[in-house]
Amino acid sequence: YIYRTQFRRMKNIMSTVVKTQKRDKKENAKLRNSGFIPAIVYGYEVESQSIAVSEKDFTKTLREVGRNGVMKLDIDGKSVNVVLSDYQTNILKGQMIHADFLAINMKEELEVNVAVNVTGTSVGVSEGGMLQQPNRELTVTVKPSDIPDSIDIDVSGMAIGDTLTVADIREKVDYPITNEDDYTLVTVSAPRVEEETEDTEEEPETPTTTEE
Repeated sequence: YIYRTQFRRMKNIMSTVVKTQKRDKKENAKLRNSGFIPAIVYGYEVESQSIAVSEKDFTKTLREVGRNGVMKLDIDGKSVNVVLSDYQTNILKGQMIHADFLAINMKEELEVNVAVNVTGTSVGVSEGGMLQQPNRELTVTVKPSDIPDSIDIDVSGMAIGDTLTVADIREKVDYPITNEDDYTLVTVSAPRVEEETEDTEEEPETPTTTEE
């Protein structure tokens, strides 16, 4: 069987600059209530510092460039290319409460995590098998301008008992994958068979009598 991979390219680097402001770490709650996200920026030619970004502007930018997209931050009047390195969310409110921005050199490669999307219906699933995705991301080394939004893997050729690992797609992907060859991406297992257990009824014991 053949596995086909396809990269979904991210959109162009965001030209809109997201303005930032310096912040006092003690005012995080106040900033959030005012519509800002407390953040930190560090990396290439930037002194590590605490900042805040407009939640509205940042959310709009993130939606346009994607999780791995390159954004521009206005830091003290200087436009800086960054990627979203890490973030924290309030699960109950579905709200981002903190962001880490990594300033980058557009000419240098960096390691990024890219989502893996499964496409197609595998032969094994059509036969009743169960498709599982133990790992949903790959780490690739790539220049910022070439960061893919995701990697599509066509699994229509996978049968019951098949396992797809990094070794199966490494040579078919345009960028170096840093994960080990045995890093499992997709498996198709046999359907679970419930064992029927028959309740065996025990015959009551007949009491024995002894003659005196």
